[in-house]
This record gives sequence, C-alpha cells and structure tokens, in this order.
Amino acid sequence: MCALLTGGGYAERVAVPVGQLLPVPRGVSLTDAAALPEVACTVWSNLVMVGGLRAGQTVLVHGGGSGVGTFAVQFAKALGARVAVTAGSEEKLARCRDLGAEITVNYRTQDFTEVLRAEGGADLILDIMGGSYLEGNLRSLATNGRLVIIGLMGGGAAEIDLGRMLVKRLSVQATTLRSRPAQEKATIVSGVLEQVWPLVEEGTIRPVVDRALSIEDAAEAHRVMESSAHTGKILLTR
Repeated sequence: MCALLTGGGYAERVAVPVGQLLPVPRGVSLTDAAALPEVACTVWSNLVMVGGLRAGQTVLVHGGGSGVGTFAVQFAKALGARVAVTAGSEEKLARCRDLGAEITVNYRTQDFTEVLRAEGGADLILDIMGGSYLEGNLRSLATNGRLVIIGLMGGGAAEIDLGRMLVKRLSVQATTLRSRPAQEKATIVSGVLEQVWPLVEEGTIRPVVDRALSIEDAAEAHRVMESSAHTGKILLTR
C-alpha cells in the first residue's frame, strides 16, 4: 500500500485513516509509489474538482519541474488539455516537453504573461507562488478563466484588480490539501483511485523521481530541494 499522509512522512511507521490508503499501482515499485499519493491527490483535486479542467482547454502549471508540476503536466495531457509550464532552466523545460507540455516558459528570461496572452490565454492556472504572481496570473487568464492557488512561495499578500475579474469573469480559489478534513481527503483519494490510477498502471502517467536518498541523508535532500536542482520528487528510503 501507499498512502496520503496528514504529516509525519519521515517516520518509519505511521497511522493513516483507511480512506487515505491506496494500492501500489501495478508496474510501480514500492519505493516509487511513495512519490504518488500526495502529488496525485493534489493534482486531481485542484485541476478537476476545483479547477474543472476539460479536454481542449489550456492549463498553465507554474513550477513544471516540481513533483506536483511533472504529475500535473502528464495528467492534464491525458485529459486532452493543452499544457503550458513555467520553470527556471532549459533542462527542466525540456523534461516538461518530454512529459507533454506544449508551451514552455523560462521564468528567469521570459514573461509568462506575454507568452500566454500570445497563445490566447489560459483557462486554468495552477499556481504555487501566490502574491508575487497574482497580477500576472490574472492577466494571463482567458475569459471565464480560473486561478487555483496552492502555494505561497511568492508571498501571501497582493492587490487584486477586481475590474479585470469582472470584465473577464475570472475566479480565484486558494486551497491546501493538508488542512482538508478526513472525509474530504477520502473523497479525493477515491477519485484518484478511480480516475488516475488506471492512467498510472497503463503507463500514461509515471512517477518522476529525481533521486532517492537514505533517511540519514535527509539534510542533503533538503539542500537539493532548496537549491531547486531537482526535477520531480526526492525520496527518502531506509
């Protein structure tokens, strides 16, 4: 089994509500399966349940080289969406293209807003930055677009242009997975098992693991993560 944890993922043993358990997908090792529950539940709940992503729409995923980002690219592509990503290196952007991204933006050298507007705008944006990207995200959305904020790496405060939202009929929702009650998490896990796991088992989506380090090297894992030198997930093993 693998599981969506409430926390305490560095422990050797954890107690998990039964509704948050998932079988290891066929064809995936037990170690690589550890890379799946958190990102699969995050992506499914925010792209589909909250964001209402449908085939033919354009979705912008910020941080496309992250664990959530690499999964979101594959899942959105499997839904039939056109996928755009931002990332901070050409290597990460190339990896995102390999996973199915059609529009790639290096946020260090390009303005994602200009790129997305030239492409007709995004119907949905999955954002990890928060305040610093709010204005650019709203400008990047197409009419009736939705912005789903799942992280605040760029701060938690910003001014919002309500006039732009009114004219373009935009919506903004901020949400986290960890703070949801157990019953909501169980609903999400059930949806993942039914709609996402088959895509993993058939190989349409695969866990992207940058490296696996021993639990004794947890400090090094954090250094790698903080340096943003990785693509996909970093796993800790015994």
